[in-house]
Amino acid sequence: MADAALSKTASAMPTASSLWAGILRGEMGLALGVVGIIVLLILPVPPFLLDLLLAISLTGSVLILMTAVLIRKPLEFTSFPTVLLVATLYRLGLNIASTRLILGHGQEGAGGAGAVIAAFGKLMMQGNFVIGIIVFIILLVVNFMVVTKGSGRIAEVAARFTLDAMPGKQMAIDADLSTGLIDQETAKQRRKDLEQESTFFGAMDGASKFVKGDAVAGLIITAINVVGGILIGVVQHKMPIGAASASYTLMSIGDGLVSQIPALIISIAAGLVVSKAGVEGSANAALTTQLSMNPVALGMVSASSGVIALIPGMPIFPFAALSLGAGFLAYRRSMTAGAKAAALDPRLEEAVAGEPEEEPISASLAIDDIKIELGYGLLTLINDLDGRRLTDQIRALRKTLATEFGFVMPPVRILDNMRLANQGYAIRIKEMEAGAGEVRLGMLMAMDPRGGQVELPGEHVREPAFGLPATWVADDLREEATFRGYTIVDPATVLTTHLTEILKENMPDLLSYSEVQKLLKDLPEGQKKLVDDLIPSVATATTVQRILQALLKERVSIRDLPQILEGIGEAAPHTSSVTQLVEQVRARLARQLCWANRGDDGALPIITLSAEWEQAFAEALIGPGDDKQLALAPSRLQEFIRGVREAFERAALQGESPVLLTSPGVRPYVRSIIERFRGQTVVMSQNEIHPRARLKTVGMV
Repeated sequence: MADAALSKTASAMPTASSLWAGILRGEMGLALGVVGIIVLLILPVPPFLLDLLLAISLTGSVLILMTAVLIRKPLEFTSFPTVLLVATLYRLGLNIASTRLILGHGQEGAGGAGAVIAAFGKLMMQGNFVIGIIVFIILLVVNFMVVTKGSGRIAEVAARFTLDAMPGKQMAIDADLSTGLIDQETAKQRRKDLEQESTFFGAMDGASKFVKGDAVAGLIITAINVVGGILIGVVQHKMPIGAASASYTLMSIGDGLVSQIPALIISIAAGLVVSKAGVEGSANAALTTQLSMNPVALGMVSASSGVIALIPGMPIFPFAALSLGAGFLAYRRSMTAGAKAAALDPRLEEAVAGEPEEEPISASLAIDDIKIELGYGLLTLINDLDGRRLTDQIRALRKTLATEFGFVMPPVRILDNMRLANQGYAIRIKEMEAGAGEVRLGMLMAMDPRGGQVELPGEHVREPAFGLPATWVADDLREEATFRGYTIVDPATVLTTHLTEILKENMPDLLSYSEVQKLLKDLPEGQKKLVDDLIPSVATATTVQRILQALLKERVSIRDLPQILEGIGEAAPHTSSVTQLVEQVRARLARQLCWANRGDDGALPIITLSAEWEQAFAEALIGPGDDKQLALAPSRLQEFIRGVREAFERAALQGESPVLLTSPGVRPYVRSIIERFRGQTVVMSQNEIHPRARLKTVGMV
């Protein structure tokens, strides 16, 4: 057992080959680099190794700059804040290592701290260390006061504006998702990009402070090297003060330059990265597109350069060359623009040459089928609210309604409305307000299933969808409300439930002619022949639309569209009355109607219409043929309404939700009366009872 454990442990340990593979893949490269920087801070470094490390610093800064220039958008270089931090720490480590060499080997001459530092010092000083000091200070000022300070300010403003714009951008993403413009994967990627963008600019705002500190540290380190080196050379090594000043100043200035030049390059890269927000494409492509594409601007550059070249005492060659080059480029751009204009349709030339064409007034006539307007305080419902986004619930609602009723509801547009109450909302159908209400964020709506008032502290209101008594309670009362048997609903679900009932009430209006055409087009290939035979020779598409709307008005699913079309095809040759066609179709849907209205025990609970009322309705029908109308006396009508209410109230006390069963001839007229005071009551005829349906009579009117 011990041997097995030992072999298992040995197999779990990384081998030398896997370790080297991890280093080559970069998995351990960053860790080793950070450890190397710490080593630079502690251990001395020989001059030849310092030369190699300084060369890496210079070339690495150029690599970072080129990457910043060529990226198309800032999010392609999300590791830049980390790179900036590591590069700054690396340069500081090199400064400490070079300081140790300058102060320890400065008496040996300019090459005591390595060839790179000596070469930079000699190149900049040109035998005069005062010139080297001035050049070094100028580079430091340029880096600290101009590039770094500007980049830091841009990063700070970009971070602030990015965070402020996040709610609006997330709202736009969720609105596009709910309206079907983008799919779930695209929305997820956009949310991820938005999160990365806010994190990136926030990190850049902090990382820019490292560059500022690096510039200040470079100035202090150089001053310490000069002063400390002269003192060490004169006091410890007995060097003449002139020789000590020349040697230590040369090495100190060289060290400062070889550190500040990479710092300046990386600062420029930081400025390019943070200033690319809103610019598409790489920096060279963006500059070329936006600076050199306007022939008028190039022509003005050519003219001004030519005028300056003619000023007495001015060098003619550089300004004349710039004038000719800008003029040639302006000519080429103007010719290209003319060729593009000529390639356009001749009928559009006048519009292209004139002012931009305004948006046609007809575009303002477009209306949204379904729209939700939210008060300012409810905008957070669109974002993640305890894992239940409003847009996710609306998308699930559209899918549920499509499964239940047979057609996909139009997209739901969500937008804010500052004129609403802070936590209010309005639901509009075809731009007309169909419902409104208020919810309370951070609270829960508690309702008594028995219809009574909730006995918990909170704000007593009416549930917006059904008008039942409800109470907004604090979230910490959830357990107590559940223990008492109350129904608990969050704000997003309250709004979605209200939307559900409004959509069910307005389904006939939402089933437009184009939606009917789409339903017919999406039928399986085997049913296309049925459509071709039926429309338009037997019935028009408008007739089919009116029949489907009539079914939806009584909340009958039109999902079995082939069965509905067969019923229309069977009855349409004998009658043109939409009412009679609907009755024929309902008879064909008997199985579906009985199944949809069955009780918990599987039986269909019914309340029958007495023979007296059947005869009264039959005698009240007047008119020729299929154009009959109901002419029932008002007193008899009130008596009928009272009898229906009493019968259904008695059934409700028994826990039943029955349907009203009538004869086929009077069913549509009875339904037209009942829908005015009990819109959700189902009225079925005897022809709509499936032979296998089990009936249970619970009352009579």
